[in-house]
Amino acid sequence: MNDSEFHQLADTLMRQLEETLDQFDGDADIDYETNGGVMTLSFENGSKIVINRQEPLHQIWLATKGGGYHFDYLDQKWICNRNGDEFLSLLSSACSTQAGETIRFN
Repeated sequence: MNDSEFHQLADTLMRQLEETLDQFDGDADIDYETNGGVMTLSFENGSKIVINRQEPLHQIWLATKGGGYHFDYLDQKWICNRNGDEFLSLLSSACSTQAGETIRFN
C-alpha cells in the first residue's frame, strides 16, 4: 500500500466513525474531536479513547482504558496485529465498556 491509498482508507474509516457517532442516540454522551488525523472520544465518566493514524507504518492505532492496539489493513478490514480482532469490533467493545452501555460500530 502506498501513502495515498493509506490516506484514502484512513479517511474513509474516520468518516464512518464520525457518521456513526453523530447518529448515536443512546443514553451515553460520547463527544468526539478530530484534529490532525487524531480522533479523541470523550465519555461522561471522564475516560477517553484515542484513534490515530500512523502514516509511516500505514497503521491505525487505538488507545483505550484496556490497552493499546495497532491495526493493519488486510482483506478489506483493519485487523489488530496482536490478537487478530477487527477494528470496529474492538472499538465497539471498548466504547461499551467505557460508556457503560452497548455501543456498536458497523
